[in-house]
Amino acid sequence: MVSAVATTKPAVEGRDEEQRRAALIGRIAQSDQAALGELYDATSGFVHGLVCRIVGDRAAAEEITLDVYTQVWRLASSYSRERGAPTAWLLMLARSRAIDFLRSRARRTQDREQPINLATAVSDPAPSPEQAVIESGLQRVVQAALAGLGPEQREAIELAFYSGMSHSEIAARTGQPLGTIKTRIRVGMLRLRDILSPCAEGQ
Repeated sequence: MVSAVATTKPAVEGRDEEQRRAALIGRIAQSDQAALGELYDATSGFVHGLVCRIVGDRAAAEEITLDVYTQVWRLASSYSRERGAPTAWLLMLARSRAIDFLRSRARRTQDREQPINLATAVSDPAPSPEQAVIESGLQRVVQAALAGLGPEQREAIELAFYSGMSHSEIAARTGQPLGTIKTRIRVGMLRLRDILSPCAEGQ
């Protein structure tokens, strides 16, 4: 009985927390700046941690994190729980902004290193600098964060986070009950909060 209670408690806490965040996003959609501040205080730690792990630059991650919440302010009215829990939505925005940063940085690097004699350039089957940087960043995220989850939770979070699938779509894809999928994602997201803590100084 004790183990059952211990297993159920994180799921209940996760559900309550997601409901609070959904309510904050609803208030933000009504131009409530205080709600944006509350959401930032509650979630910026793991958002910054994810961005920092992708870009590998703490200062840049701080700026990108602010951009994420600027985007939350603009997009709050379009948010729907059908597209995923608030935490998954925030992480998706963070991942997108971090990858945009990497792409922009890679383009600037390519511009500086552009060969003088473009006429003799040949096709190179190797990944471009942009692709290599992005793949490296995503590898760090996957290895550092998802490796800490069980296989069932990892599968559910990957489908929601990387594929953008709804809970119902994941249930249909995996053949599991909808309630089981929701629980796996809730418990997994709670664990990810701890894994995706802000990166250490000097990284």
